[in-house]
Formats: sequence, C-alpha cells, structure tokens
Amino acid sequence: MGRAHPQPPTPPLADEATSHIPVDSGSALPFPSRGLRPPAANPSREGPPHPTTKRSRAVRSGNRIPPKPKRARIRRWRRALLATLLTTAIAAPLSAATAHPRIPAPRPASLPALTAATLHTTYEANRADATEAARMAAAHGDSHRAAADRALAAPTRHLLTFDGRGTGRATEVLGDLAHADRIAVLVPGSDTSLDTYARFHRTAAALYADLTHRARRGTRVAVIAWLGYETPATVSTTVTTTARADEAAPRLRAFVRGLRAAAEPRAHTALICHSYGTVVCGRAAPGLDADDIVLVGSPGTGAGSAAALHARARIWAARGGGDWIAHVPHVSVHLFGATIGFGTDPVSRAFGARVFDAADAQHSGYFTPGSVSLANLARITLGETSEVTRA
Repeated sequence: MGRAHPQPPTPPLADEATSHIPVDSGSALPFPSRGLRPPAANPSREGPPHPTTKRSRAVRSGNRIPPKPKRARIRRWRRALLATLLTTAIAAPLSAATAHPRIPAPRPASLPALTAATLHTTYEANRADATEAARMAAAHGDSHRAAADRALAAPTRHLLTFDGRGTGRATEVLGDLAHADRIAVLVPGSDTSLDTYARFHRTAAALYADLTHRARRGTRVAVIAWLGYETPATVSTTVTTTARADEAAPRLRAFVRGLRAAAEPRAHTALICHSYGTVVCGRAAPGLDADDIVLVGSPGTGAGSAAALHARARIWAARGGGDWIAHVPHVSVHLFGATIGFGTDPVSRAFGARVFDAADAQHSGYFTPGSVSLANLARITLGETSEVTRA
C-alpha cells in the first residue's frame, strides 16, 4: 500500500495573510488588511508572493528614491511645530500671574477727560498714584516692583494712565504731546509689564531720540509708550491665540481716538506695533484713527492680507534677518475650540503691506540706536516715506 501524502496546509485567512507584514510608521499597508488577499506572485519569478510598493521596487532595482514633495514636508514641519508649541504652552506656566504674584496698589485716579488743558493735571495724578504704588509694593515685600513704580513717579516722567495692580498698565508720553504734529504710539508684545517696563521705556526713548534728530526745523514730535493691555507670557497658551488682542483692540482704538483731543487736531499718528503687539494692531485696525500702522517682528495679524485689515491707514511691515519669528509657521488652525496661529506672513507678497528694510535686526533689536530699522521707523513717523529703504 502506498504511503499517504500529507494534505496541503489550509490557506490563511485574509487577516492572517497580512499579519506578518511589518508596518512602517507613517506609511500605509500596500493593500487593505481585511477582505483582500495579497497580490498574486509574479509568474516569472520563483518564490512566494511578496507585497510590493513603489519604494520597495525602487530599492530592489537600485534606483534612487525621489524625495517627497517639498510642500508636503513643509506641511508636516508646520504641524509638528504647532503641536510642540501648544504642548510647551500647556505644560509651562499659563499666565504672567504665575510668575508675578498679585501686588497691591491704589485704584487708578478718577481723571477729567483728556484735553491739552488737562494734561498737567493728568500727569500729576498718575505720578501720585505711582508713588503710592511704590510704597505699597515695598510694604508687600516686592522691592523690584517698588523700584519700577518709583521710576515712573519721577518728576521727569509723564503718565497718561497708570494702574499698579497685578502685572500693571501704564501709558507714558515722551515729548510735548499738546503741540506735537508727529506722534508715534508704540504697542508692545508679550512679557511686557510694569516689572519689565524699563525695557519698553528704553525702546520709546530710542525712537524719540532718533525722531528729534531727524525732524526738520519746526516739526514737533512725541512718542507714546502704550502698555494699555495685559500682554501674554511668551510661553503660554494665550500667546498663540488672538484672545488678548481681541480684549486690547477696543481700548487701543479708544485711546488713539482720545489723542485727538489732547494733541494737534491734524497731528500725523503712526502706530508702531511689535511682535504680539502686531496682533493687537491688526484686531484694532478697523476704525482706527491712525495714518500709518507699522508691523515689526510680526507672527501675523489674524488677517489674510493688508486689505482684510479694513484700515484707512497705510500698512507697513518689516522683519530682520536675525529674527527668530521667521521660523514661526504662518498658519491658522482650530484646536480645542480656539484658533491657534495668526495667518499670512505680513512681509510676504501675498499680504500686500509696504515692506521696508530692517537689515539683520533680531527680534528685540528693531529699536537699536543707529540701526537701519530704527531709521526707517522714524522716517515713516515723520512722513518721509520716499526716504524709507525698501526690502
């Protein structure tokens, strides 16, 4: 009797047929894992069926695998950076209040409507508030804040507003506001508070010095350092959204409108907005009573173009070659019920602003004395637009 031949093995089910195939993360299986069998074997070759892809065929044939399209790589990089930024923001302290405990200070004084005639009274009242705030901060044990308040209370300082509570707010005038015919309003970015106000004051002082040096005979200038909102912390969830800018925008519009009552009626007003301050200016732009809006070191404005800002002002933009903000993706995505990112790059052709030269300025270097960027900011404020060097 002949020996029985063994029965051939039962063919594997579809799921089992693919279970042994290693899956490369980020790539799809060459065929679905359910309902289909693997491709048939090549009859011209020996050996069991082998799943193939374009990439595996290219590798076996020795051909060079072309890189994936540049646009796809950029999209992946942007998504990864946004995810990293959001993760860091959530894991880090979420507000300036975490780093700066609440500091006692008097409530802001009740002041008359701002006019040229009430400027002196306004300065005196806010100087008194800053003096009292310094005393209260010292009693609270915060010597750093006490020193900042004392500096603002000096007889040479001119405050249109002052609020020493919490992270604090202040609006300071450099120059003769009542008689100025050229006014620059500085809108700061993240991490600006009374504790860091000395840095902001140096920025305003540098611009004021350059303006007075360049101004033609008979031209009177003033610079206003407007810390009129609670700025977000650089590492926080708020710095990636327009939330703080949306809160600040109506205040900025009201402040600029009120300037007309204290300054010359036809004074030329330029808003110079830095970093997150450009988001504030972008949100305030519709109805803003300004002649120029200047965006420097901007992550975006929340608008897709200069025209979409709906501003009557001319829109300018610059970014220095050494500014890290260039690496922030100019996208806008919806995550967790909030909009993350600020859209189109203000120095791009698509945005449509008047782009000027900032040379190799770093993110905090646009107001460095003697720099190309500071010179151009002064020229814009003075209305000397034909002398502004373009990028």
